[in-house]
Amino acid sequence: MNSLIVDKIIKDALLEDGAYEDITTNAIIKGDEKCSVDLIAKEDGILCGTQVFKRVFEILGEVDIKFGVSEGENIKNGQIIAKIKGPTAIILSGERIALNLLQRMSGIATLTNRFVQEIEETSTKLLDTRKTTPNLRILERYAVKIGGGENHRYNLTDGVLIKDNHIAAAGGIKNAVSMVKSYVSFVKKIEVETESLEEVREAIDAKADIIMLDNMNLDVIREALRLIDGKALTEVSGNVELNTVKDLALTGVDYISTGFITHSAKILDLSMKNLVRI
Repeated sequence: MNSLIVDKIIKDALLEDGAYEDITTNAIIKGDEKCSVDLIAKEDGILCGTQVFKRVFEILGEVDIKFGVSEGENIKNGQIIAKIKGPTAIILSGERIALNLLQRMSGIATLTNRFVQEIEETSTKLLDTRKTTPNLRILERYAVKIGGGENHRYNLTDGVLIKDNHIAAAGGIKNAVSMVKSYVSFVKKIEVETESLEEVREAIDAKADIIMLDNMNLDVIREALRLIDGKALTEVSGNVELNTVKDLALTGVDYISTGFITHSAKILDLSMKNLVRI
């Protein structure tokens, strides 16, 4: 992850939370009092975001954090996953932001891994999408990787994806692909979203590098893959859920993309407890 972007996310979050002028903590804690506190898992899942958690406290001051679990490892409900020691005022003021980021990233990693486990016996790879929390994309897509998924294009400059509205604006797939080829470098792959077998044929004729099969049922997907027959990489998207992802993968598609793993992931419940003055 880009450390400059991550630092900006953390600093903006600390400013939003008023961590530099925490009136409750400042009223109670005087001087350089120190404490220790445990980071505890309150449910099972995959831990993700340990360096981000640490960085929150590094920005605020000097806090010693020792994780007993590595990034990407499974954690269990009730498990003490880290010991935190340092100035009490810093620990109390940074607690909420550090937890919010760690819980969000761990939740995404956990949900992603559940999807990945469903398709682990196939050759299909799971992709995220740009359906991420504004300004938190770098953290959320890192969490997808930790959970075992892969990243789609990072942003609008990262790759070409001709969607339904682009096709309508261009007057068809052939025109859209032609326009893109005259505008972008040849090193950029061109992906086309299709919603019917007719559009699949158009995308094949236009020599798209990747053909997305959007919101198609299994029978249509199988027929689309037969038509494509290796002429392009294939991606399935639309209404991908835990109970459907395996059947989609068994069609033989190269990739399955879903925004669900980022926009609908539940946080993994973690807590800082057992504060002791030292």
